[in-house]
Amino acid sequence: MKAMILAAGLGTRLRPWTEHHPKALVPVKGVPMLERVIVKLRGEGFDMIVVNVHHFADQIRDFLSSRDFGVRIAVSDESGCLLDTGGGLVKAKNLLDPEARPVLVHNVDILSDASLRTLVEKHEASHDVATLLVSDRVSERKLVFDGDMALRGWHNIKDGRYRPEGFVASEDLREYAFSGIHVVGAEMLREMESLLGNGSFPVMDYYLSARRQGRVGGWVQRGLRLIDIGKPATLSQADAVLDGLEG
Repeated sequence: MKAMILAAGLGTRLRPWTEHHPKALVPVKGVPMLERVIVKLRGEGFDMIVVNVHHFADQIRDFLSSRDFGVRIAVSDESGCLLDTGGGLVKAKNLLDPEARPVLVHNVDILSDASLRTLVEKHEASHDVATLLVSDRVSERKLVFDGDMALRGWHNIKDGRYRPEGFVASEDLREYAFSGIHVVGAEMLREMESLLGNGSFPVMDYYLSARRQGRVGGWVQRGLRLIDIGKPATLSQADAVLDGLEG
């Protein structure tokens, strides 16, 4: 199985650490987050991983070459221009070879007990262009799905805004928090590039595009334990959360 770790971000919320280091190498209980994500992927059967780099790219390259992780690792270099989550996927598509098998995409700042193999299996059993791992956890932003778990919109709980423009909420819709983990296929990458080009853009722009033709589905992992360590408040809780995940 193949995966892509999104590790190119600036990590502005983790300053001052990210003024001198990439977010991907922030340590949790002494182990860089990038290593923790690689080890989790390897443990679930992923044997080929692409890591995109931009902010302090050389530090990540040096880290990856400094040890044997037991999987094939390729680097998608965005040193010249940070491409965000969507543009980064488009740039890496030749390395990912999604025509052969769908690709699991994992944010580098996510610690969880997500069943990644199951997510891939759910995607392969569907006719969706992408499958998003979601849960009932508390979040300021939610994705909105219909009764068949097809993605319909996005909801900012804090200010009440919805996307896409003109979205109308109704009682038959359900809302879940996105995990930062999803599975994408070749059809999605082709359509995303056709709609949004090969510049810098968030993958959520594709997922919420009114012009999108492919169906985007969601899979709910009940009881999912997850923390986003991408900001100081949650990073300070990460050690305790990790103890629970490993316990």
